[in-house]
Amino acid sequence: MHDEPGHGHHEHHDASSPEVRVEALEDLLVERGLADPERIDATIRRFEHDIGPMIGARLVAEAWADAGLRQRLLTDADAVVADMDIRGAEIEHIEVKANGPGVHNVVVCTLCSCYPWALLGLPPNWYKSPEYRARVVREPRAVLVEMGLELDPGTEVRIWDSSSETRFLVLPERPAGTEGWPAERLAELVTRDSMIGVAHAADPGGQ
Repeated sequence: MHDEPGHGHHEHHDASSPEVRVEALEDLLVERGLADPERIDATIRRFEHDIGPMIGARLVAEAWADAGLRQRLLTDADAVVADMDIRGAEIEHIEVKANGPGVHNVVVCTLCSCYPWALLGLPPNWYKSPEYRARVVREPRAVLVEMGLELDPGTEVRIWDSSSETRFLVLPERPAGTEGWPAERLAELVTRDSMIGVAHAADPGGQ
């Protein structure tokens, strides 16, 4: 279900859909020499994987490194976000749900695609797909396995349905072997998918 080669969704949109209109506008700009498709793709990748997710990643890493901040984040994420001067789209009210031994949280928006843009950047295509939105509620374990995450049988899976009033962010478990790491280094282990709950944080052995 990933939006990577070989795992993409094949969605059909009518001519009035935003996706079709944006693609038509991009094609027109490229055709007239007003836009470079490689630069457009690079900008999208930057917002999907670097600028956006790194804001949330730094927040998670600081919570890993500071037990007091972690507790504040779980109790009143809005206050923490305000104190850290994090601003942007769709974070008017944020709730953070922590993974831990025996508990794994996953975020979805079953009605549309509500998503904390200011913390995670652009939402991935699979998050917005009808398939993910419907199936992750009914059969979360199967969906997670398809996305590369197999949980222990005894782990409780909790699904959090985002809405226009509340967006959710998963606080993934801190990987073992990272004791003493500074927050800057820890942030490199936090991925967008781990903050949605469809993946664990990255293996520190690869750092």
